[in-house]
Amino acid sequence: MSERPQNDDPDPTDAFDDMVEAETQLPQALSSDRAGETPTPDLAVIEAGSRTLRAQAGPPQGDQVPARPADPEVDRALRAVEEELAGRWGETQLDPSVQRIVALLDILGTPQRAYPSIHITGTNGKTSTARMIEALLCAFELRTGRYTSPHVQSITERISLDGSPIPAERFIETYRDIAPYVEMVDAQQEHRLSFFEVLTAMAYAAFADAPVDVAVVEVGMGGTWDATNVIDAGVAVITPIALDHTDRLGETPEQIAGEKSGIIKKDATVVLAQQPVDAASVMLKRAVEVDATVAREGMEFGVLSREVAVGGQMLTLRGLGGEYPEVFLPLYGAHQAHNAAVALAAVEAFFGVGSEHARTLDIDTIRSAFAAVSSPGRMEVVRRSPTVVLDAAHNPAGAQAAAEAVTEAFGFSRLVGVVGASADKDVRGFLEAFEPIFAEVVVTRNSSQRAMDPDELAAVAVEVFGAERVQVEPRLDDALEAAITLAEEEGEFSGAGVLVTGSVITVGEARLLLGRN
Repeated sequence: MSERPQNDDPDPTDAFDDMVEAETQLPQALSSDRAGETPTPDLAVIEAGSRTLRAQAGPPQGDQVPARPADPEVDRALRAVEEELAGRWGETQLDPSVQRIVALLDILGTPQRAYPSIHITGTNGKTSTARMIEALLCAFELRTGRYTSPHVQSITERISLDGSPIPAERFIETYRDIAPYVEMVDAQQEHRLSFFEVLTAMAYAAFADAPVDVAVVEVGMGGTWDATNVIDAGVAVITPIALDHTDRLGETPEQIAGEKSGIIKKDATVVLAQQPVDAASVMLKRAVEVDATVAREGMEFGVLSREVAVGGQMLTLRGLGGEYPEVFLPLYGAHQAHNAAVALAAVEAFFGVGSEHARTLDIDTIRSAFAAVSSPGRMEVVRRSPTVVLDAAHNPAGAQAAAEAVTEAFGFSRLVGVVGASADKDVRGFLEAFEPIFAEVVVTRNSSQRAMDPDELAAVAVEVFGAERVQVEPRLDDALEAAITLAEEEGEFSGAGVLVTGSVITVGEARLLLGRN
C-alpha cells in the first residue's frame, strides 16, 4: 500500500501530487468497466420476509432473498412496521444532514461505536462488493453485520447477521425497541427521521446487540451527509464512480467524488477501485488531508487474470500481500472480478495485511469464501428455456458493464430486453448501452411511484432502437410474458434469451413473478 506522508514532510501536497501522477499511469491490464447497481428507490410493494439466522460462522450459503413469514401473525406485524416506515420520508427525499441520526444514536448509546467497521461508497458495485467482503470475513470465523440498500424483494435483506438477513421477528423486535426513541427525536427536530435514517439506526442497534465482530456498511447515497456516515470506519472502500443522482451529488465525477470521499476518516485505510482521473484526484487529496493510507486498484492490488468458467469465472487476484491464484467466483462479468479484487484488498486491510503484515491470507479460505458468494439480481439466471437473466443495472455505466457481461457469459443468438426504469435516471444513455445487443426491447414499469411512464420510456426507446424493435407492456407480468414469447419464436434450441433490467425494483418484482421465493 502507499505509505502515509511522514509527519516531518514539509509539504503534504507533494504526496498528493505523486499519487495523482501514479493514478494516471495505471496499467491497462488492470482497468475495466464495472457493474451498475443499487439505486435508492422508495419502499417497494414486494418486500419483507425472514430466514433463520445461521448459528455458526462461515461463508453465506444459498439464496439470500427471504420469503414472506409463514406465520400470519408475524407477517401482519412485519407489514405494520413496513407501513410505519413507508410513512416517513423516502430514500430520495433528503435533507443533507446527519443531525437527526446522530441525535437518535446518542440516545441509543452510540451502538455504532461498539464494533469496527468497513464503510463502502461509490456509484456502482457497492452491494456486490459488500457481499464479497462479508463472505470473506465470515470465512475467517468473524461474526459479521452487513447493511446494504436497496433490497431486491425483502426489507429484511438490508440488515444481515453472519451472512443471512435477520429473521422477521428480530426485525420487528429491533424496530419496536427503538421506536420510542425515534418518536423523541422526531419531536425535537425540524423534520422527522426518514425511512433510511430509522433503518440505519436499526442496523447499528442490531449489530451491537448481536454482537458482531465487524460491520460492513454500504452508504445509501453519497457519503459526507449520508445517514451511515456516523461510523469511524478503519477501512473505507470506494467503488467506481460514475454519473448518477446528479441532482443530489453533482454533475461531474469530480463533484460526486467530493461527496463520496466524506467517508474517509483520519488514519483509515482507503481502498480505491479504478476511478476517473478527476474523481481519483479528489479522493487522493482527501486521503492526504486526513493522513489516510491508500491502496489503489491497478497499483497495490488488482485482477491479474480472468477466464470465463461454467457458472462464473476463474480469477487470479493480486492482493496487498501477494497473489491469490485459481479463485472461482460464481458471478458473471469483468466488473464482478474487479469487485472481488476490491473486496479482497478491503479484508486484507482490515487484517493489517500490506501495512502491519507482509503476507497473504490463507488461500483455501479465500477460495472457499469467494466460491460461496451470491448477489441476487446481478446477472442472476432465474429461468431456463428460454434463459431469463436479471440485472439491476440502472445507469449508463452499469448498463455498459451488464451488456458486456451478458455477451461474454451467455453468447445469446438473440436477446430480448425487458426494461422498467425510474423517471429520474438517464434512460437514453441506459438504453443506448443495450442497443447493440437487444434484438427487441419490451418497455414496462414496476410498482414504484418513481417508475417512468411506459409510454414516455417507449418514446425514448423508439428513438434509440427504432419503432419496429420496441414493444410496450404497462404491466410487468405482461412484459415478461411478451419477452419470453419473443425469445421462444426462435425455437427451443436457438439460444435466445431475455434480460430484465432498469431498476432494483423491476428486478425484484420480476424475480417474484418468475417464481423465486
